[in-house]
Amino acid sequence: MEISILLADDHKIVRNGLKSLIEKNKTLKVVGEVSNGREAIKFCEKFKPKVVIMDVAMDGLNGIEATKQIIHTDSTIKVIALSMHSEKQFVLGMLKAGAYGYLLKDSSSEELITAILAVARNEKYISQKIPNVLKDNIGAMDSNDNPDQLSTREREVLQLIAEGNSSKEIGELLFLSSKTVDVHRTNIMHKLNLFTLQDLTKYAVKNGISSLDH
Repeated sequence: MEISILLADDHKIVRNGLKSLIEKNKTLKVVGEVSNGREAIKFCEKFKPKVVIMDVAMDGLNGIEATKQIIHTDSTIKVIALSMHSEKQFVLGMLKAGAYGYLLKDSSSEELITAILAVARNEKYISQKIPNVLKDNIGAMDSNDNPDQLSTREREVLQLIAEGNSSKEIGELLFLSSKTVDVHRTNIMHKLNLFTLQDLTKYAVKNGISSLDH
């Protein structure tokens, strides 16, 4: 049976390269390409691909948040994170979100195919380049730096704030009023005990909600 695959990455040249590599295997078929997390969620709701190759750091809505929402809607979809980031907050963030695999972008094409076939068989696959990260106990993460204390909407707003968007711009993206966005920002600051936009940005980067160098 052919395995349907969605590519979610904000760089077209990366998607083109991935598609070329993947479709050398006749059992694999790229059925869609998207450039951000929201597009990935909408595609999965409509077309239900078997596997999603998900970039972790994308503007607007990151791969961690997108994965959470995709898996919440349909747990049969298998997500493989493909990222340049090997830091704990990104790896554990994706695994906690429900990803079945995690690869680094410098992985070989053979490993990419191996990972896709593995998750399609309901087997988890983690790159051999990041085993030490997995030894960290998820529960050992500092509870004061746990983004799970924020709601899904608050994490979305926080990412957009960290990316430099104004309340008006965030409202337009999320179909909210500027006043509602300001309320979310106030609630985020209160929950995290942070007081400036710079602090919010640092928190977002530290916890894998936003990346300034993806």
